[in-house]
Amino acid sequence: MRLPDEPDRPPQINIVPMIDVIFAILVYFIVSSLFLTRSEGLPVNLPQAETVELQRSAQITVSLDSEGILTVGDDVTKLDRLKAKVENLMETEQTKVVVINADKVVDHGQVVDVLDRLRQIPEASLAIAARKNE
Repeated sequence: MRLPDEPDRPPQINIVPMIDVIFAILVYFIVSSLFLTRSEGLPVNLPQAETVELQRSAQITVSLDSEGILTVGDDVTKLDRLKAKVENLMETEQTKVVVINADKVVDHGQVVDVLDRLRQIPEASLAIAARKNE
């Protein structure tokens, strides 16, 4: 009930609840986009396999390209430094999965050398990347 002496208040739009809703939607999309990350690594021509499984956990990627260049993540490294570099990454990134991306034309001996070095790390779980047959 309005008294006759009261001045009319102009209509207002309260934007605080709208800002809260927009902020909640923004947070939802940011958090959900964190789960859309893909495996990192250098472009290699992976061999195909029927039993390929998608790895969803955090991982360290070791790549051997067609020229035999060895990289851990995006950093080029040498075979004798591979074990120490992966161990350091396992400590800092709190992950135990190491994925090997080896081009299908790489010499089998090089892949075995990399596997041998990585198997010397006690906590490491090894996986070999492959493309699913189409």
